[in-house]
Amino acid sequence: MKRNLLIAGGLSFACMLTAEEKPNIIIILADDLGFSDLGCYGGEINTPILDKMAQEGLRMTQMYNCARSCPSRACLLTGLYPHQTGLGHMDVCKPAWPKGYAGFRSNSDNVTIAEVLKDAGYFTAMAGKFHLGRQANPIARGFQEYYGLLGGFTSMWNSKAYTRLPKDRTPRQYADGEFYATNAITDYAIDFINQAHEEKKPLFLYLAYNAPHFPLHAPKEMIDKYVDTYMQGWDKIRDQRWKRIVDLKLLQGNPKLSPRGVVPESMFMDHTYELPAWDSLDKELQVDLAHRMAIFAAMVEIMDQNIGRVIDTLKKNNELEQTFILFMSDNGACAEWTEFGFDRKSGLEHITHTGRDLDKMGGPESYLHYGTGWANACCTPFTLYKHYSHEGGISTPCIIRWGDHVKNKGGIDHQPAHLSDIMSTCCKLAEATYPQEYQGRKVAPTPGMSILPIVEGRKMPERYIYNEHEGNRMVRKGDWKLVSANCREDEWELYNIKEDRTEQNNLIKQYPEKAAELEKAYFEWADRSDVLYFPKFWNTYNKDRVKDFKEYKER
Repeated sequence: MKRNLLIAGGLSFACMLTAEEKPNIIIILADDLGFSDLGCYGGEINTPILDKMAQEGLRMTQMYNCARSCPSRACLLTGLYPHQTGLGHMDVCKPAWPKGYAGFRSNSDNVTIAEVLKDAGYFTAMAGKFHLGRQANPIARGFQEYYGLLGGFTSMWNSKAYTRLPKDRTPRQYADGEFYATNAITDYAIDFINQAHEEKKPLFLYLAYNAPHFPLHAPKEMIDKYVDTYMQGWDKIRDQRWKRIVDLKLLQGNPKLSPRGVVPESMFMDHTYELPAWDSLDKELQVDLAHRMAIFAAMVEIMDQNIGRVIDTLKKNNELEQTFILFMSDNGACAEWTEFGFDRKSGLEHITHTGRDLDKMGGPESYLHYGTGWANACCTPFTLYKHYSHEGGISTPCIIRWGDHVKNKGGIDHQPAHLSDIMSTCCKLAEATYPQEYQGRKVAPTPGMSILPIVEGRKMPERYIYNEHEGNRMVRKGDWKLVSANCREDEWELYNIKEDRTEQNNLIKQYPEKAAELEKAYFEWADRSDVLYFPKFWNTYNKDRVKDFKEYKER
């Protein structure tokens, strides 16, 4: 085969494969899915499609995300740490804030996977949640087709909240009561798969479900099948998951299940307290909470069913075995904000639903979340949750399927990796070069590296991996991890993750030199990556919510 050099959009690509030979690439991202929610990661939720993907592919146990939705999505799409793109916090960042927290920079410093692969001859499409801020537009950032939620969260039942781009495209029509976001997002994903097939182009599809993020919504018949399961309570569910995790050999060393967790201090709560035992709750509250978790489980199962529709479409097009599929979650389970969850909007208001109101939970008129107790179960066996840099916040289930290219089918890999690696992996798959410049602007070098050695059964080079969000920070190298929650008085914790994945044995006093080495690396990274020691503007952003909390306490 001749080696062709393609110059496009300021990039040069050394292309060894023809368009027909390049693999399709599908990145599937769930929203607020906990480490152990899937069956193949120890969960009780019915996920046969993803479980089969794991049997036919590979499970990774130490893939790290960035602890929250916007930062993770910015990192995944650009191969940069989120602060390098301006999304060190969330999409509500303001230009007056420091560079790493001022909002996603759409026209400088970064390039997206879609831009790189589009110039490499790929058909590029996205279906699902974008969530990079009002200034960001998926079409302007390399996606040829888009349908989904531009913002962060909304009703799963309201079709008007979802957008089709480019604007000249004719959207699908759904009859009254027929629309459900996960199904609709998949409808468009299938359209895009078929369009690439018809155009005889390799496909890059970013399929970013907004399930199972709050508000928790699902059809009643799907919810009802799970209620009895979750009436067992979060303590029993957590113990059952732990036993399956041990049986599945998902962790190395001899780890222990972390203790029942805490309700952390937050913008709404001025102190941390221990989660209550399930058996200490009154029956009406148990019934309400069981329904909340049942809705969450239904959302996960519906997502699994829809991934099955994607698989079936690839089979129909005779493209499944040449398609690289990667499944992950954007952060750990969401513990916002108390053990009771919330109603009407994100905050402290909670309604204990009883009687006929139970049947309305999860329907179009409801708006609710499941709370810290269930998040603690969904993050089994780890410590803490979404927002945090402890394992419960940044550990995602990760499944790779790529036909016979996967060396150890059905196997488990324990090597650490990071969302920033997805860019390098896609470039390697597409035989594209990550650029130093794009359309006349300089691009920051990616810290990521291809994870294809893992697929091929080889070792990855040892390197540093970092995270910071809301002052929750960590640095990882090899088996060692230095981590801190909310930068409280410089209280770092040091863990040997290979032996103690659940972070129960703080070794900082035994290994002060190792802690000092990691701390030095962390602050060097922070200095070069626009990461602040702790964003002082945090209270400014939260002033309205702090006011709401004070008024709540006074009532």
